[in-house]
Amino acid sequence: MLGPTATERAARARTDLRLGLPIAVGPLVLAAAETLRGERLEALRALGPLTIALTGRRAATLKARAYDGDIARVRVPEGADMTWLRALADPAFDLRVPMKGPLTTLRAGDPTPWRTGIALAKAAQVLPAVIGVEAEAPEGLTRLPATLPYAEVPPTEVAAARLPMLAGAGRLHVFREGRGGEEHYAVEIGAVDRAEPVLVRLHSACFTGDVLGSLKCDCGPQLHGALDAMGAASGVLLYLNQEGRGIGLANKMRAYDLQDQGFDTVEANHRLGFEDDERDFRLGAALLRRMGITRIRLMTNNPRKIAMMEGQGIEVVERVPLHVGRRAENAAYLDVKRTKSGHLE
Repeated sequence: MLGPTATERAARARTDLRLGLPIAVGPLVLAAAETLRGERLEALRALGPLTIALTGRRAATLKARAYDGDIARVRVPEGADMTWLRALADPAFDLRVPMKGPLTTLRAGDPTPWRTGIALAKAAQVLPAVIGVEAEAPEGLTRLPATLPYAEVPPTEVAAARLPMLAGAGRLHVFREGRGGEEHYAVEIGAVDRAEPVLVRLHSACFTGDVLGSLKCDCGPQLHGALDAMGAASGVLLYLNQEGRGIGLANKMRAYDLQDQGFDTVEANHRLGFEDDERDFRLGAALLRRMGITRIRLMTNNPRKIAMMEGQGIEVVERVPLHVGRRAENAAYLDVKRTKSGHLE
């Protein structure tokens, strides 16, 4: 078969949303609020009355009723332009456009395809808000069912090579997600004995901390602390491309801007429309299984990682704490991770 599978169509749909192209999801034609342009907004409006769907988190910020629980569908007034729509989706407008209502939220009809659209927007790492209309989809749009079929597609190792590092001799493995997503890396340091519990660190990419040495977080010190510990013995560092707790670098910078306005990291994510943490650590378990590792000593302060590993059949024999990099600039951030996200001492 030469045509795309459902999984491949979903990957294509994510790209379309990032480009500002509408997609068809069940009975709806949807577009991402962040990337839609004026001429396509008018083309959507020509199909029928418009609705914008927001996450329940964003709806709470706007004081809009989320009748569907995790999402809210808001009727778009006639004549509303992209400035009005983006003001609903983007908290950068919260101070510039403080009066957005009255907002009429909908409770009739099936919210399922709207929920699917928001999930695709999150996967595309744009703001989690979609504009749409119930209408026959024009030819040429990527078409998806109202509910995305989920097929577990294991990551594939596409390359590996020896890599001498400051931490010691190692081997870098490059994996590619089976559903057309990001590439992720496994750094194997020293002589890893798979018959014994392996020291493992699941480290999410942090461009600002890992590369730029940002003082707003402890990610850089955690990365290098883990590498040093593995260099002294052996271990595997999984470097997962889930920037900003899974929301992407652009949204992470939006969250940083909100933090400068006085919101903490959790509050900032919620105002953007995201959960506290959007990462999926099942990916780390899948990489470990591909490497033949099933028993680990997990270097983490995050109990969610432990639960996810054990839920995926990876035995966590020991938790190895990793407390490094606390400074005056990130003390409040680390305190919030402990008090609101449940990180361990």
